[in-house]
Amino acid sequence: MFLKILVWREKHIKEKNFVIMLSFLIGVLGALAALILKGAIYLIQKLLTDHFSIESANYLYLIYPIIGIGLSWIYVHYIVKDDISHGVTRVLYAISQRKSRLKPHNMYSSIISSSITIGFGGSVGAEAPIVYTGAAIGSNLGKLFRLDQRVLMLLVGCGAAAGIAGIFKAPFAGLLFTIEVLMIDLTATSIMPLIVASATAATITYIISGQGAQFAIDHTQIFSFNRLPYVLILGILCGFVSYYFTHMTYFLEGIFNKLKKPIWKFLLGAVVLSAIIFILPPLYGEGYDFIQKLLNGQIDTITNESLFFAWKDNFAILTIFLALIILLKVFATAMTTGGGGVGGTFAPSLYVGCVFGFLFAFTVNHFHLFATPLSTTNFALMGMAGVMSGVMHAPLMAFFLTAELTGSYDLFLPLMITSAVAFWTIRLFDTHNLYTLRLAQRGELITHHKDKAVLTLLKVDNVIETDFLPVHPDMTLGDMVKVISQSHRNSFPVLDQNGILLGIVLLDDIRNIMFRTELYERFKVSTFMIIPPGKIEINMPMEQVMKIFDETNAWNLPVVDSESKYLGFVSKSKIFNSYRRVLVHFSQD
Repeated sequence: MFLKILVWREKHIKEKNFVIMLSFLIGVLGALAALILKGAIYLIQKLLTDHFSIESANYLYLIYPIIGIGLSWIYVHYIVKDDISHGVTRVLYAISQRKSRLKPHNMYSSIISSSITIGFGGSVGAEAPIVYTGAAIGSNLGKLFRLDQRVLMLLVGCGAAAGIAGIFKAPFAGLLFTIEVLMIDLTATSIMPLIVASATAATITYIISGQGAQFAIDHTQIFSFNRLPYVLILGILCGFVSYYFTHMTYFLEGIFNKLKKPIWKFLLGAVVLSAIIFILPPLYGEGYDFIQKLLNGQIDTITNESLFFAWKDNFAILTIFLALIILLKVFATAMTTGGGGVGGTFAPSLYVGCVFGFLFAFTVNHFHLFATPLSTTNFALMGMAGVMSGVMHAPLMAFFLTAELTGSYDLFLPLMITSAVAFWTIRLFDTHNLYTLRLAQRGELITHHKDKAVLTLLKVDNVIETDFLPVHPDMTLGDMVKVISQSHRNSFPVLDQNGILLGIVLLDDIRNIMFRTELYERFKVSTFMIIPPGKIEINMPMEQVMKIFDETNAWNLPVVDSESKYLGFVSKSKIFNSYRRVLVHFSQD
């Protein structure tokens, strides 16, 4: 029955129109998924923390995160039985390496695990899980209707855009996230489905949850150009904060990767996270309530529920309190994900940026470094845009998202300046954002650079040729001639008895002796074989393969596995033919 539907669709609905229809459906499903995730997190947090005292430390903060990470770890490892952490990175990997195919369980598993993690205090964001969920919805709808890889990639982007637009009520940010972070290549055909998915998701969210912005702000101060020097300084400092956030996250994840047993990862992550949250309760969960307090200037309430409550009017203590939050947020995030929780770094980068921007203006105002006080609300917003731009290398998305989150479109210019300055500051040190760093180091990243993107899509095992006849080092020239007579190739791999590649024989090198029969028993293959100018390993990224071809000026190179066993040859002509075919497919509208 379903096959008949597929045949009918192919006959009566053009692919472009069908993709638009699917993008609308993805927008609806992405918005509903975002609403479910937000609602689950809110409900769990409300049940656990509504009764907490605001005037003293609450010792349940020492227990909740351990329970949350533990439950999430059990669910992922014993029910899902798959690694679903680092959602955005995994979407990028699926686009680059898995033909945009995501497993069906990804449509719901991240929602369940991240709501448990964040609801019980895990200091991560829900945005990476919703991106993973939306992308999985797009991928599996595409697979259901047997669409090809190029369309699947677009539908994955639609799902990610819908997730961001739905969870933030930010259609522009959803669209720009797909372009800047997921690096989906834009064409005349691809832009419309992305717009439809983003707009649909945001509209559904507005209808169900109301038209108010994510963060309701009492007021923003009109931007004055005499504050521009401070905006530029903030942008530069946000760049360095982004650098700290990115590399500290990468360093802490490296520590967890060295721990082989899951129990040690759980104990390290859960215990350290609980201690941090007990000392600094604003690091509990996503921290959006704390962001709301800072944006509304409620400085007297930021130390609620903590050991610092008694010093809520002390400038030095408040400054230390906020500085510790900035420094330790990355630790809390890494401990959550490293210990077994599920969540992302999207919200933490917003959080750190908001606190840093607020602290910057708060400090300037305290020391009267400016004739009229700086607006802590405005600079908190600029900090959000700056740090997010630096961490994600997405300046457009950063200032659009900040404006859409708060409705502060009148601050577009300073948000844009801060975002751009922070981006160019971190670009002096890093060419990749936190999500793409690991994939780029392994050569598994699709980029807007068309040549590199196409080379990434090519695999050595897709262009390998295996019709080269092997010879052995103890064979005589006479035996070699017999092999040559059976081959239509000019190169011959020399293998030992275990299939290890020892060298190659080139027909041009023996052409002057191959017809001299008196030499047939005198020479052996070992005497005229040569070491190949280079070897290709089967798992090498194609960009590295092309570099080896350029360095050696070779036309054919042998391919070996990790143990140097011969597998075949790769030729430039085969790569060029495959490259041209993929480029046409990858670029067509």
